[in-house]
Amino acid sequence: MHPHGTLPGSEKGLSRAELLAAVSLAIDLGLGQPMEHMLRSSLIATRIAERMGLDHRQRATVYYANLVGWIGCHADSHELSALFGDDIAFRADTYAVDMTGLPFLRLMTSHVGRGLPAWERGISAAVFLVAARSQVATLIHSHCSSAGVLSDRMGLDGQVGEALAYVFERWDGRGLPNGCRGEGIPVEIHIAHVADVVEVHLRTGGLAHAKDVLRSRRGSQFSPAVADVFERDAAEIVDGLFDMDVWVAALTQAPDRDRTLTAEESDELLRAMADFVDLKSPFTLGHSRGVASLAAGAARHLGMPSPDVTHLYRAGLVHSLGKMGVSNQIWEKKGPLTTAEWERVRMYPDLTGRILSRVKGLESVVSVAMKHRERIDGSGFPRGIAGAELTAKDRLLAAAEAYQGLLEPRPHRAALDPRGAADRLRDEARAGQLDAESVAAVLAAAGQRVSRRTPWPAGLTDREVEILRLVAQGRSNREIAADLFIAEKTARNHVERVYAKLGVNNRTQASLAAIDRGLVGFPATAVAEK
Repeated sequence: MHPHGTLPGSEKGLSRAELLAAVSLAIDLGLGQPMEHMLRSSLIATRIAERMGLDHRQRATVYYANLVGWIGCHADSHELSALFGDDIAFRADTYAVDMTGLPFLRLMTSHVGRGLPAWERGISAAVFLVAARSQVATLIHSHCSSAGVLSDRMGLDGQVGEALAYVFERWDGRGLPNGCRGEGIPVEIHIAHVADVVEVHLRTGGLAHAKDVLRSRRGSQFSPAVADVFERDAAEIVDGLFDMDVWVAALTQAPDRDRTLTAEESDELLRAMADFVDLKSPFTLGHSRGVASLAAGAARHLGMPSPDVTHLYRAGLVHSLGKMGVSNQIWEKKGPLTTAEWERVRMYPDLTGRILSRVKGLESVVSVAMKHRERIDGSGFPRGIAGAELTAKDRLLAAAEAYQGLLEPRPHRAALDPRGAADRLRDEARAGQLDAESVAAVLAAAGQRVSRRTPWPAGLTDREVEILRLVAQGRSNREIAADLFIAEKTARNHVERVYAKLGVNNRTQASLAAIDRGLVGFPATAVAEK
């Protein structure tokens, strides 16, 4: 199988609407909201759009702009965590304030340096205040471009991606990144803004409270016309929202609810979902695609049936979705985790299962994906499953995920080279944690994957590939200079040349370009392991 192709024997396609609904559940977790927040707010948005007389295409844009509107946020989790500590807690708190002026500034400064000693936190807050608007504007610009790219990768109408560029703009023109105002912002985004905030306050405080919040932000954050429609028909718009099966109800409203993807389209959308998750941290860039390719290659090496190869490939792509529910403050912590932090980490495979369990046709995939951190001696998580309870597919995915992770840097260690990773994997097999046959198959597959001596794409030099990987890992120009023992100005010039060759202008876009061109996961001068 070509690493970017479709598996021979891929099964019948999946429901596009269901996969996108599953993505929305992962987005919910990253926003600090319970799952089905975006599904429920999409229903609110659809009901408002109908009452405003929007045409079919506009209503389709409303539905998906609301469902995946915050998809770009998670690509900035690394930067957001560096500024505000717990990225998920910060996003959850933003729903409590009108995101402008002193209330928003107070919210931001209350999160800056959280968890640091008081004196260090004070310095961090002071430094942040000096450049607050610039820093937030940079984050928001990156978010908007990321959202558009990810929307396109998931096969959404171009109109959705275009609308998402306005997701941080406001009716009063005090938004970012461009300060658009009023009718200069697509009406679909005005509706999505109202539906998103209303759902949170409706769920947490009731209808009267939600209406009070809407009135207080009418004409500032929210379009008066949209706010007035909700005010007029609020009881009907929210009717039954908390009594119905919102998954079924929202999918009934999906504009492409009857669209079944081909096998090739299914794999392409699952790859887009993999990229969405891996962008959450620069330490995991390209991780899910790498695991998927390794697992599929190992399965073919063992002569597994074609459906099993497909299941393993897809399980590799989606196994990390639950990571969206764990803060980058935990994922990127350099020291040991506390008991509470470790419990959060242990639950992410179960979150993956909860996100994907309702997607018809993924049952066999989800069963395997949820067990990629289990070990045959019972030392794994989340359930401590052991021995014969772990199938051949479970054991193979566990070995593939472990090997791929060892090739990647982590906050507490550098990446291992292929030989070092292979030695570590064999040690785990000897210790009875990983299955020896699975380890051998993964290493056989990896021997083909790590060979490289063709020219780099886009005319990149070895040094520029090295620079690109550091950029993708979230390194600043100053940090790149220190890592490579060069001047900061030289590092900046290298970064600018890399961006120019790739046609990108920020870290997230550069990271996606690196994934697309197979430039993550290997040393710049890697050669085949003999």
